[in-house]
This record gives sequence, structure tokens and C-alpha cells, in this order.
Amino acid sequence: MAVEEEGLRVFQSVKIKIGEAKNIPPYPGPNRMRDCYCTVNLDQEEVFRTKIIEKSLCPFYGEDFYCEIPRSFRHLSFYIFDRDVFRRDSSIGKVAVKKEDLQKYHGKDTWFQLQPVSADSEVQGKVHLELRLSEVITDSGVISHKLATRVLECQGLPIVNGQCDPYAAVSLLGPSRSEAKKTKVKRKTNNPQFEEVFYFEVTRPLSYTKRQFDVEEEDVDKLALRVDLWNASNLKFGDEFLGGVRVPLRALGQAGVHDAWYFLQPRENGGKSVKVEELGSLRLNIVYTEDHVFPSEHYTPLRDLLLQSANVGPVSASTAHILGEVCREKQEAAIPLVRLFLHYGKIVPFISTIAHAEVNRTQDPNTIFRGNSLTSKCIDETMKLAGMHYLQVTLKPIIDEICTEHKPCEIDPVKLKESENLETNRENLRHYVDRIFSVITTSGVRCPTVMCDIFFSLRESAAIRFEVDQDVRYTAVSSFIFLRFFAPAILSPNLFHLRPHHPDPATSRTLTLISKTIQTLGSLAKSKSANFKESYMAAFYDYFNEQKYADAVKNFLDLISTSGKWDQKSIETPIMLKEGFMIKRAQGRNRFGMKNFKKRWFRLTNHEFTYHKTKGEGALCSIPIENILAVERLEEESFKMKNMFQVIQPERALYIQANNCVEARDWIDILTKVSQCNRKRLSTYHPSAYLNGHWLCCKLSADAAPGCTPCTGGLPANIQLDVDGDRETERIYSLFSTYMTKLIKMQEACGSKSVYDGPEQEEYSSFVIDDPQETYKTLKLIVSAVQTLEQQHTKYKRDKFKKTKIGSQEHPIGDKSFQCYIRQQSESSTYSI
Repeated sequence: MAVEEEGLRVFQSVKIKIGEAKNIPPYPGPNRMRDCYCTVNLDQEEVFRTKIIEKSLCPFYGEDFYCEIPRSFRHLSFYIFDRDVFRRDSSIGKVAVKKEDLQKYHGKDTWFQLQPVSADSEVQGKVHLELRLSEVITDSGVISHKLATRVLECQGLPIVNGQCDPYAAVSLLGPSRSEAKKTKVKRKTNNPQFEEVFYFEVTRPLSYTKRQFDVEEEDVDKLALRVDLWNASNLKFGDEFLGGVRVPLRALGQAGVHDAWYFLQPRENGGKSVKVEELGSLRLNIVYTEDHVFPSEHYTPLRDLLLQSANVGPVSASTAHILGEVCREKQEAAIPLVRLFLHYGKIVPFISTIAHAEVNRTQDPNTIFRGNSLTSKCIDETMKLAGMHYLQVTLKPIIDEICTEHKPCEIDPVKLKESENLETNRENLRHYVDRIFSVITTSGVRCPTVMCDIFFSLRESAAIRFEVDQDVRYTAVSSFIFLRFFAPAILSPNLFHLRPHHPDPATSRTLTLISKTIQTLGSLAKSKSANFKESYMAAFYDYFNEQKYADAVKNFLDLISTSGKWDQKSIETPIMLKEGFMIKRAQGRNRFGMKNFKKRWFRLTNHEFTYHKTKGEGALCSIPIENILAVERLEEESFKMKNMFQVIQPERALYIQANNCVEARDWIDILTKVSQCNRKRLSTYHPSAYLNGHWLCCKLSADAAPGCTPCTGGLPANIQLDVDGDRETERIYSLFSTYMTKLIKMQEACGSKSVYDGPEQEEYSSFVIDDPQETYKTLKLIVSAVQTLEQQHTKYKRDKFKKTKIGSQEHPIGDKSFQCYIRQQSESSTYSI
């Protein structure tokens, strides 16, 4: 979800690998071990939680998390918790990375020391203050100066223990004074409107003199105003600190007036004194991305160059191929290229062209598509995007079964436990392999059309290049569908959204053995037992040395490499798209009372949207996809609840609260996409609820009144491949900009090859350049397009810097991340080639 800024869209995303923790302090008791899990938080809002690692002081998580960030934030935080069966889970320590510091750790495995968790440091939100210094003549005729402090409102305060009843404490601090006054408590809101004014005496002159019309400078410098936000608690422990600000009175300046928003800050010296090294450390890999996307017309020159890549001869002179040459990792180039070509329906001709060129460069049919080339990375990425639902419907049921049954499958005699029987384990493993092999080889009808078309192209190119080898038409396809698609998904189901978390060690071992066997079955190698280094695997594989397995693989490969034969839309099997607990408002009940809201298990397939009392039970309500007319956010003020959205049906709207902002966005996105092609979709909706006989937004009394706000849903889109073409082109521009020096070197390499016919110079040997003249022409066009976009970015940053008002609601005082961003951008300059 993008934030609009004067015609420019800003996208934020983060990809995190939570590795492991070490040296967690032991539990103070006879059993010193802990049951730890880790959470990911945007400020104080939890958006992800790992599984619990039991009985360990060095827990290994190995979990990946990706999300689009739908709002502004100040800290990306990670908390380590110890599960407690009888009480609330206790926090052990945290890692809080400021937004402006995220680039320091970009893509690097980093050990972070865990810091103490203190209520005084857990702050978020902002406050709007107005200060005015004025002269007051007392009854005795003496002139004094008074400070009028107006506390207007706060936004985004943290919710403590499920509630927020805030009030503000206002103090004037000085060498010999500390006056404190309080606002009224605002109940059940984290966006309180206070609108209260407090007066403080600043100077107290004994007699009237001319000088005392002006506040003495040294007095003002010694004074400061402090505003602390508190949560009024009924607990015996007292009120909870929510954050505060300190405003020196010198901020008033000559005018004597100061009106500004401030970010709330932690309380100084509020935490307990704990030695940092005693809390342990956490290994993380964080990749934070912020894309500033211009309107589509800005990207036309670069986008046209990219989309013409399949038609450029030779393909090594194309823009897309050049991107793969200059990037440090082929994967960097493959991800945005595949998404862009999928978006514009040109992925098959592009991959066919680069695959044909790679096959022609391959000398040995046994090594076909085995390297980490641009072709193999692009096909991998295409399978991940286009084949995700294919994986879900094919593998998820059996993977879920394996992960819940916990049958012993260890066949290595050295690793066998005393209570286990080797023959029983072999039989368990053989049963699982047979079932997975069967579901894969009978799933050809479900293989997405785009994958079938690509496999058809690979098969044809390989068969033409190696006419003598009859098996190459199979190995060219199996090297992708088995080696790079099914086998990795079985090995790491959490990375392919087949399981929410990394499997436990025993299940992970079972999946490893299954993955190895399936990979070998699909390879159609001449001597399969020789593929295993371990003798126990070779012996186990003898079970599958039957011709029926090879025939099944060949029939499957024949089916999925027949271009255009199957259409995924014809598949009637329901595909599970998303599920999880959320809170729904009972339809048709009164607003008041907690009975209005119930926790339910929601499930979305490509056929219907249902909710159940709990997972596995029958549906309490089923909404056919064709009955979903719109899916939109619901304004917080409707029920004083955050992260709410509405699923609008012909008769009524279903109001739902997600667990956090990321989940709310994900549900809205997937529900919108799956219902996008409904004929009766609405063009307008009501952003607030219908309560007490009228719509809260437009005050109309008729419950069937047409919506008052345009719907936000975009154009019809494929569920799997909802791609923003402009955003992907912006990412490709960023890559070209990052590797500009390599583009220059490649230009030099083209010049060198054109005039020098001898041995290739070593510094240019890493580039694939088949036609120096054509490649040079393309490079020149790329540099021109990149420079133009660089100038537009620089102009936008310069204009934004001029228009920005520090202390405004958008950029409160204390927003170091924005000030750092502005400083960095003001120092940037365009490349000159």
C-alpha cells in the first residue's frame, strides 16, 4: 500500500531473516531452560511472531518474514519473550533499530545485543502543542509574564494492556520551580483531543521598569516546558508512562509564540540498570526498501527498452540481459524483471529468448540449466509467483499431515534413536515419498499455463541443440520443476507459504529425506543409486528402482511441457488463499456491549469467504466470492477500534478487525483481488458504519443509500500476479543507478572489442558481449534514461526540502529519520557520463 505524496507514491517494505539468539539469561529456578519466541514490531505494534523454541538458551529460529509497510513508523523492533503457561509471557530483551539506521544493516547478517525492555522507553505517537508568552498587568499594576500552554491533541499513542485512557501532565521546569498541571482523562482512545490551556508565571518583577517589558534572556534559557502523556490505570502499580516532550522556552523566539507537533520521546534514565551483555544477542538480516514511484509516463523510455528485450538480436545486447550482467547477483535483476514482464504479458517470449541463447552456449547436455544464470533465476522467480497456488493445492495437505503426525522416518542407523525401529521408519518414509510422488505426477492438469509455455520452450530448444540425446527434452524441464520447485518447497515449506513456521528438527529431517528422494526420482538419471553419497539413501532408493516411476515422471513432464493445453481457470478445485483468526461484528446487533464482537476463524478460497467458530469446524457463514461487492477500510471512529475493514455484500456489510495493520492490508488486498472481476462491484462506498439509524460519514438515514466515497479497488488483476509495473521499473532504475560504474565499464568493453581482435582483456572478461556495436547502442540508451530519472528524483527531493515544515503534523520535531533523509538527499547529485 503506497502513501501518496504530491503525485508520487511511496512504498515501504521489509524482508527479515530471524536467525538465532544466543546467551539468553537462564531461568531463575531448578529448570534453567526457557521457551523463547521472537516478535517483529512496527513501533509497538506486533506484526509477526516466530514459533516457540522450547528448553533452550540459544534458540534457533531460521524464519523469514516479508511485509509491505502500510504506515509511517520510527522503529523496527524485535522482542524476545519467554513463554509462561500460568502468567503473561515475560520479555527478556529487545532490539530496536531506528528507521534512519536500517540502511546500515541492509542485507547483512548482524548480531545485535539485546537491550532491556522498560515501560519508560516503549513510546510512540505525537503531540500538538501551542505556547504563547504574554505580558499581564496585575491588580497592583505590576507587569509579569505568563506562559499559556495549550495541549491540543495526540495521535498514535500506544495501547497498554488492551486499553488507552490518556491524560497529559504539563510542568514548567526551572532551577527553583517545578509546577505540574493535568488535563482531563480521555477514555478509550489513543488519539485524544484535549484542547486544554494552562497558565504558568515566567517572571515576577518587584517593580515596573522599562526593561521588564522584555523577558530576561537568562531566565528564559533556564526554563523549559515538559509535557508527559500517561495512561490512567486502575491497577495498583499506578499509571503507565506513554511518552513525553521537553520544550525549552527559547523556542518561543522573538514573537513569543510557538505552535508545533512533537514526537513523544522516552523518559530519561527510566530503565533499570542491567548489564547489556547479560541479556544475550540476536542474529538478524534486515532488508528495508523504500520506493519513490513517479507517474507512469516518467518510466516510458526505460520501460520500452526493457519490454523490447525479447526482440533485440542478439539478446545479449538487450536491456534486460545487460541488467543481469551488471548486477552483483543475478537474483537482484531477476526479481523485478520477471514481475515486470509478467505484468505486461511478455514473460514467455523473454525467457524463451534468453533460454535459447544459453542452450546454444552449453556444450554438455548433462549441465544444461545447472548454473546460476539469468535464465535459471528468472524461471525460478516465475515459478514462485505463477506457481504459488499450484504448490498450495498440490503439496500443502500432505505437508500439513507430515508436520502434525510426527512419524519417525530416520533411516540413518547412526542417528536412529533407541526406541525406534529401522524397518518401521523406512516404511513410514516410503509411504510419504509414494504419496508426494503421486500427488506431484498427477497434478499436471493444474500446472499454470505460463509455466507450461516456458517448459515447452525449454524442451524445444534443448531437443534442437542436442538431437542425439533423447532424454535432454525431459532433463531440461525436470531440472526446474523438480530440482528448483517441488524439492525446495518440500525441504523448506515455510519459505513457500505451505507452513507458517520452520518445522521442528525431527520433521525437518523427514522433509530433507523426502526432498532428496523426490529430487532423484525426477532427475531421470541413468544410475540413480550413485546420486547418493550416503549408503543408507542408496539402499532406500532401491524401493523405487521400478520402471513405473520413470514412466510416471516422463508422462508428467510431457503433460506440463505441452504449450497452451491446460488453462488454470478451468480447475474447479477450491484453492485456499488465506486463513486466520480475526474479530467480527455480529450483523444486526446493537452497537453497545462487547457481545457485538466475536473472535472467529476466517477462511478465503477462490470460491468463497467463510468464518467458523474455530479452525476445523463447520462454517457459521459463507459468502460466495460473486457476492463481494467491495472491500474497503472502515474508519476507526466507527467503533473506536483500529485495523478494521468491511466486506460489502448486497444486503449488508460485514465489519472485521484484523490483528494488526499489516494483516488488515493483506486481507483487504487478497479479498479485493479475488472479487475484482465481479460484475456488480460497487464504484462508491461508505467509509464509516451505519449506526443508530444513519451513516456516520454522510449522515444519510437510508441504510441502502449509495456510497459517499469512491472505492479504492484498482483494475482487474490476476490473484497471483498483482504487480505494479511502475514500481518494478523504478526498482530496475535503482539497480542501474547503483551499478552505473559497471555500465561505464561495459561501454569500455564494447569499445575494446570493436577495435581489438586479440585475447580478451581480463577486466572485461566477466561480460557476455556477442555484438559490441548493438550492445553499445543499448548501453547509451540505458544511461540516458537513467540520467533523466535521476534528475527527476533530484528535483523532487529539492522541492520537497523547500516545502517541508519541521514541526508540522507530517514532520513533527524529533523526526530524525526524515531530517537524516533530507540531509542525505540534499547532498546527492546526478551522475555525469
